[in-house]
Amino acid sequence: MIDAPLGLLFDLDGTLVDTAPDLARATNALRAHHGLDALPFEVIRAQVSNGGSALVTLALGLEVAHPEHAAAREFLLDSYACDVAAESRVFPGLEPLLATWSQPPRAWGIVTNKPRAYAAPLIEALGLAPGALLCADDLPVRKPAPEPLWEAAQRLGVSASQCWYIGDHLRDMQAAQAAGMAAIAVGYGYIDEAEDRHSWGADRWYEHPRDLSAALIALDARRVGDNGQAQPRRGMDSEARGRP
Repeated sequence: MIDAPLGLLFDLDGTLVDTAPDLARATNALRAHHGLDALPFEVIRAQVSNGGSALVTLALGLEVAHPEHAAAREFLLDSYACDVAAESRVFPGLEPLLATWSQPPRAWGIVTNKPRAYAAPLIEALGLAPGALLCADDLPVRKPAPEPLWEAAQRLGVSASQCWYIGDHLRDMQAAQAAGMAAIAVGYGYIDEAEDRHSWGADRWYEHPRDLSAALIALDARRVGDNGQAQPRRGMDSEARGRP
């Protein structure tokens, strides 16, 4: 059995926040710019977690090495940046979980491969207050490397072994495992139907945000009941950094 965590770390797009509507708008703006019809929302949704370059390839068929790819990606991201939170929302059912983990000694944060220029305004617009936010351009490496997860845990003051990392992509599970955290996958995220998601090696799967919230809140209540109070944080020692 996996112990109830003191620290929760979330991937952003497709795990904590449903950003697909705004990224779909930007993707179809790129297609319209090139005189193409809009793609169905579900087709775009399945690629959102793969990032802007993947959306350009989906929209125009331009691979990263194509000489026009960079300009197309810039157009897409500029379109997205105009309003990163027009339709994006925290996945329904996660609000009680965030409220619980906002109460010390619990803590929560976000580790995303989204650049800070888009992540920070989105989080601010949604009124979220994570204890740590690690973005694609904050460190020299990004997921699936474990360093962003270690850094986030250190900022929360929680050891890696006391954290769950929750995501909707193979790289999220790889990062969690490398960081020594429980690797938690969500089936409601942006997962391509062709993806063999059950080969990711996740410690647990949750198919709905409400299932994730209910399970964690129940685990936390059991821990508090067993111990009389929530366990204290381990502090920012070497284990909190997830390092030997």
